[in-house]
Amino acid sequence: MYRDRKSWLAPAGRLQTVFGIVLSMPLICGPLLAAESDQGAEPGAGLAEVIVTAEKREESLQNTPISIAAFTSEELETRRVGSIADLGTVVPNLQVSPHPNTGATVRAMIRGIGEPSADQTRDPPVAIYVDGVYVSRGQGLASQLAELERVEVLRGPQGSLYGRNATAGAINFITKAPELGKFGGQQSFTFGRFNQFMSRTSLNIPVGDTLAFDLAYASITKDGFVANTGPGAARFGDIDRKGVRGAVLWKPNGIFEGRYTFDSTWLYDTSPFVAVAGIYPATGTRPDSGSSGTAPLRPGSSRVQGHNLTLSYDVREHMTLRSVTGYREVQDNTHQAYNPGPARVYLPLYNNSITDQRQFSEELQLIGEALDGGLKYVGGLYYFTESGDAVKETIQMGTINPRIPDWKNKAYAIFGQTTWTPKVLDQRLHVTVGARWSKDEREASIFERSIRPVGPPVVTIDSSGSQSFDNFSPSGSVQFDLSQDVNVFARIARGYKTGGYNPSASSSAAFARGFGPETLTSYEAGFRSELLGRRLRVNATAFYSDYKDIQTNVFDPLNTRIFDIINAGKAETSGVELEVTALVFEGFILSGGYGYTNPKFKEVRDLGGNDVTSGFRFTHAPKNSFTVAADYKSHETPAGVVEANVNYGWQDKFFGVATDKRLIAPSYGLLNARLGLADVAGIKGLRVAVWGQNLTDETYYLNHFAFGDVPVAMYGEPRAYGVDISLKF
Repeated sequence: MYRDRKSWLAPAGRLQTVFGIVLSMPLICGPLLAAESDQGAEPGAGLAEVIVTAEKREESLQNTPISIAAFTSEELETRRVGSIADLGTVVPNLQVSPHPNTGATVRAMIRGIGEPSADQTRDPPVAIYVDGVYVSRGQGLASQLAELERVEVLRGPQGSLYGRNATAGAINFITKAPELGKFGGQQSFTFGRFNQFMSRTSLNIPVGDTLAFDLAYASITKDGFVANTGPGAARFGDIDRKGVRGAVLWKPNGIFEGRYTFDSTWLYDTSPFVAVAGIYPATGTRPDSGSSGTAPLRPGSSRVQGHNLTLSYDVREHMTLRSVTGYREVQDNTHQAYNPGPARVYLPLYNNSITDQRQFSEELQLIGEALDGGLKYVGGLYYFTESGDAVKETIQMGTINPRIPDWKNKAYAIFGQTTWTPKVLDQRLHVTVGARWSKDEREASIFERSIRPVGPPVVTIDSSGSQSFDNFSPSGSVQFDLSQDVNVFARIARGYKTGGYNPSASSSAAFARGFGPETLTSYEAGFRSELLGRRLRVNATAFYSDYKDIQTNVFDPLNTRIFDIINAGKAETSGVELEVTALVFEGFILSGGYGYTNPKFKEVRDLGGNDVTSGFRFTHAPKNSFTVAADYKSHETPAGVVEANVNYGWQDKFFGVATDKRLIAPSYGLLNARLGLADVAGIKGLRVAVWGQNLTDETYYLNHFAFGDVPVAMYGEPRAYGVDISLKF
């Protein structure tokens, strides 16, 4: 049993730089604050308020002392964001990449912190939530989410309210709820390059004044950009996905609300093409053809299904009891043949993986206010259970190596957070404290045998184990309102990522040994401001994070499916996040974001106790990233309402493998644009738009790794373009 008894407060000296930045902010903003302190925005003027639920209650983003990037449904549409896979180019300090085995599985990294493996017994440090239900696995996450209302990206550890596996942050997907008393719907089509076709249908059906149903269907097909010259499917990277969603909302009175949501998605993608690549700064040539080589190219198949029941009851005024019950399951079958590259280098390695995973969660929340609104609180209990099994088959040089892991995980937690606004200082001071106690139980076993062309099968791994962990993750923040529209804050928070077992371990002993939890303590300071009559919004956060017992992969250089996990030692990361939005004139908005992160290992020791720090580096962690966007919406004209968006996202170079400093993915930027008409020719709800992505046809890597001494990469998509047509009624 591992028990976290270490102090969560780092030496005060480490905070000097961060807090120094904050203390200088009022001086920088002083002239604007003086002009703004005695005047507010005119009703209806200025930028629209952004409401988030990052702290499990509705609150203005400007009053939330967390580094958050939030997007409304309209912003998601103009930027063509339909899933987590699309978020990486619009949020600084967030990187999203597909898994080398299948584009249907995605991996998210925040502030340089993420999980490169998709193994089901190892949890990701970026917590994904859909309508308040934790999604524990990355399989199937690339699917399009129908009827999105809002997306929130929370950067930094969220241990108090979100619990384990939110050391890097959390991503909340909030879907549209059924509407009472309003019949309506929407049908949209997309036609694009590479034979892209997407259809989305939604229908809202009210029944009386207290009941409503919302039904949605989405499908997308798209050809990959690399033709298969070998046997099997015609192209690498083909997309064929379908999904349905049904929701019902019942509000019999003013104090009770029940909402049930069902979703199911099917994904039949072929694996991405892994090509021989150049060594930095070269990127090689983006391939347009290749061969699967060792086996016929086959599409994978994934089915993801979820149930969500959310019940809310107002116990009394300003006190709500809420229950969030979730069940999800994944059946995932993927195939990848590694024989990459225009040079036709022969790397005969074929992977096949079949996974069956089930999870259930229950969260009870009590949310309310006291002391005439001077005290806001949220508290709750949480339970999570998960089970699954898999067959992971590797075929190399005629030898078949099937691995069969299975696992059972349970988690329990109690959490709470309060925000106190004392009457002194004109109620401009807000003090928040929170904490979460968690207990995790992990069981796993694995069996592997080697089936060779000659001779009987040989058992290579046969092992099992069980462990339990407990953790206490506190948080605290102080926020002070310099004026009605400007505040500064400082925050300390801890994140905890549980330990477990590694199904990709090199031996029975390595599997049985398992690995312990890691913790991350973050120190943050920043400001939130709305200036010039709320026509300019500037938000900034500086952070320093301290890692303890960081989980690190040590790969087999000849087979990247084999690696051991060690709690290597210590690491740190520091950086800033800046978001700026300006209403230049009515209908025209400029926005931009910048992220800087500098993660580095301070101490790494191997199993023999040797210092190997110099050989490790963080992966998928570009130091600099930024986004800029321009949005325009005209007045109504006889032809319709003109809508336009141009956005550009850029990220720095990054390491692809922790232990190979040669493998650097070069920096790149993507230019996207969309131009459309709404209410075309006076027809309300009819919208037509043309769009383009990667308009400069940039060549760039999504992943970069190696087989032995042969560097390989997954390339990003070339230029794409198309048209959207939709009718809302």
